[in-house]
Amino acid sequence: MTFTVHVNGEPRDLAEGTTVGAVVASFGAERVRRGVAVAVDAEVVPRTQWERRELHEGERVEVLHAIQGG
Repeated sequence: MTFTVHVNGEPRDLAEGTTVGAVVASFGAERVRRGVAVAVDAEVVPRTQWERRELHEGERVEVLHAIQGG
């Protein structure tokens, strides 16, 4: 069974049981976990919860990458 969430503003169909960690991995960010933050429905999900936090229909996920600048 699939459901839809919005990831960084774009609708995405996911399989039931998909975790925050799986969404982060789909961005290729699992190798560079430093400087990556995730919020679900405007609430930050601690990195220690990424692999356990399952996503659900209609949630809004923001995957943020810190960048340096000056």
